[in-house]
Amino acid sequence: MRRQTLQPTSPSSTSAWTGFAGAWTSSGGVFDLGAVRARHEELERESGRPDLWEDRERAERVLREKTSLERELTLHSQLGGLLDDAEVLAELGGEEGDAATLREAAEKLVQAETRLEDAELRQLLGGEHDASNAILSINSGEGGTDACDWAEMLLRMYLRWAERRDFKAEILNLQEGEEAGIRGATVSVSGEYAYGYLSAEQGVHRLVRISPFDSQARRQTAFASVAVVPEIDDSIEVDVDEGDLRIDTYRASGAGGQHVNKTDSAVRITHMPSGVVVQCQNERSQHKNKAQAMKVLRAKLYERQRQEQEAELRKLAGDKADIGFGSQIRSYTLHPQQRVKDHRTDVEIGNADAVLDGDLDRFVRATLLLRSGAAQGKP
Repeated sequence: MRRQTLQPTSPSSTSAWTGFAGAWTSSGGVFDLGAVRARHEELERESGRPDLWEDRERAERVLREKTSLERELTLHSQLGGLLDDAEVLAELGGEEGDAATLREAAEKLVQAETRLEDAELRQLLGGEHDASNAILSINSGEGGTDACDWAEMLLRMYLRWAERRDFKAEILNLQEGEEAGIRGATVSVSGEYAYGYLSAEQGVHRLVRISPFDSQARRQTAFASVAVVPEIDDSIEVDVDEGDLRIDTYRASGAGGQHVNKTDSAVRITHMPSGVVVQCQNERSQHKNKAQAMKVLRAKLYERQRQEQEAELRKLAGDKADIGFGSQIRSYTLHPQQRVKDHRTDVEIGNADAVLDGDLDRFVRATLLLRSGAAQGKP
C-alpha cells in the first residue's frame, strides 16, 4: 500500500476514504468480513466440544486459528470506529469551517491508515510461531569494550521498540562487561506477533563511531549479534530429560549496595547432549529463575528440533557466522555522518538516533517483504 498524506476538507473526501476502506475489508480480497465471521462461529462451536482435546494437535490448530480470526475481527472493529469518527468530524468541520476539527479528522484517517499498513504487514507473518512471544538474545562480538557497549545500546534499542508497540519486555539474564556495557542479555518480549517482527532482526549488527573508550578518539568498529526464538507454550511437548541437565546456581550480579544479591538465586542450566546453555537471574527466587531458564531452554531445544527436521539450519535461530567483519546484516554509522543501512534490503535511514531509540519498523517491514518475495520465488 502506498502511504499518502490524508487531508479531508469536506464530507465527500472522508466518504471516499470510507468507501475505500470498506472495499478493502469486505471485498473478499484481502479481508472477507462475512467469511471471517462465519469461520469464527464455526471454530467457536468446535472449541466448545467436550472431546476437543482428545486430539491435541487438532485442538491446537483450532485454537490458533480462532485466535487469529479474533484479531482480524478486532482490527475491523477498530478501523470502523476510526473511520466513523473521521467522517463525523469532517462533516462538522466542513459545516462550521473549523480547521481544528478538520485536522482532528485527518489524524483519525492517518491512524486508520497506520492500522491498515500494520494489518498488511501481518499478512506477511504466516509462520507457525510468528504470532508467538519472543525470546531475544544479544551477544557482544569483535570490538572489545566497544562491542560490550554496543550490545548494551542494542538492548536499549529493542526495549524502546517494545515500549513503542506496547509490548512487555522482561530482562531474564544480563552479563555485564568487564569495563562497560554488557557481554550478553536474554529478554522475553510478549505481544502479538512479537516473534514474527523480531525474527527480521536476527543477525550481526555493526557499529562505526568515534570510540568513547579510545584516548586518541579514533574511529572504531564493533559488532554484536541478535538471535530470536519463539516462546513455546506448555501445550507443545519438548522432550527434556532431567538426567541430561546440569543445573548450577550462583550469586546474581547487581549494581552494588543494597541491590547486591546475598544468596545463590541465579540459575544456569546446561543441556549436556546439545551443549545449549541458558541462564536467568532477574528473579530473587532461585525457584522462579529455574522456571524461567527452563522456559528459555525448551524454546531453544524446540528451535533446534525444527532446524533439524526442516534442514533450514539458519532460518529461525539466525546466522551462525562469526560476529565480525563481513557477516553483518545492518551497519549503524555515527561518524563521520549518521546513517543506518540494512545490507539485505538496502533500506537506509539518516536519523541514526531515532533508530537507536527504537524506530525500527521500516527495516522490519522491508525485511519481511523481502522474505515473503523469496518464499514466493520472486526476484
